[in-house]
Amino acid sequence: MRIAILSRNPNLYSTQRLVEAGKERGHEIMVVDHQKCVLVIEQSRPQIIYKGHSLEGIDAVIPRIGASVTFYGAAVVRQFEQMKVFSTVESQALVRSRDKLRSLQLLSKAGLGMPKTAFASSARDIDDVIKQVGGAPVVIKLLEGTQGIGVILAETHNSAKSVIEAFLDVEVNILVQEFIAEAKGADVRAFIVDGQIVGAMRRQGAEGDFRSNLHRGGKAQLIQLSPEEKATAMKAVKKLGLAIAGVDMLQSKRGPLVMEVNSSPGLEGIEGATGVDIAGKIIEYAERNEFHSHLH
Repeated sequence: MRIAILSRNPNLYSTQRLVEAGKERGHEIMVVDHQKCVLVIEQSRPQIIYKGHSLEGIDAVIPRIGASVTFYGAAVVRQFEQMKVFSTVESQALVRSRDKLRSLQLLSKAGLGMPKTAFASSARDIDDVIKQVGGAPVVIKLLEGTQGIGVILAETHNSAKSVIEAFLDVEVNILVQEFIAEAKGADVRAFIVDGQIVGAMRRQGAEGDFRSNLHRGGKAQLIQLSPEEKATAMKAVKKLGLAIAGVDMLQSKRGPLVMEVNSSPGLEGIEGATGVDIAGKIIEYAERNEFHSHLH
């Protein structure tokens, strides 16, 4: 198979592992920077020009698209889909999962546990917003943020108010969420490939930091998920239509609460914590589907 990995940085751990796992299984692997793809749209012949050449004969794409370039990255994936190339993440699901507000609305409709969340666009409603999520401390998140950037814990009502006011002043969209104290700065990530949980880890924030992101100095360890955590993670990815995802949950008194579903989850933390060849499982998922698409 010829597999293209859509990634802006061929040196990232996740990209390198996918290249390695693909080559080990005898595939021809190329890393394509989606930002450098030119999309040519004409009647019944969509094509993608990359570095002066038309990308032909690709059997599958594995998108590793950063949050900041979701719009264009999703357009590139959509173009591949129109060229009848299988993508491990559907363009539609990629866009849906990146919109934090929309995904929380979908998950809440599906009856999944989540931290109480409020969204407001006017400074007049701030006291109400803080009250609705249970009062301070509250967590304030930029809708556009990623990897723990743009996540703030406001300890008191006044500090929450001033942070929210500051963001609304510069017209930045934010979510305000209840703070789950009993999670003690840790969360659980379930990694899913093709409807199976292939690994799970508990991420603990660095000392004094309530964000557990590994990029921020958090630590990861292997865990066994409870049946309820498994069911929650599976239901979340089904609802968002993602075949590959990291589902981040907080362990609370009222059961697992979904914080976020990541459509381009990093492999380094999870492979390190679990010792599972997750890159290989992603390649095998692409193989199965390429095989099916030839049957149809």
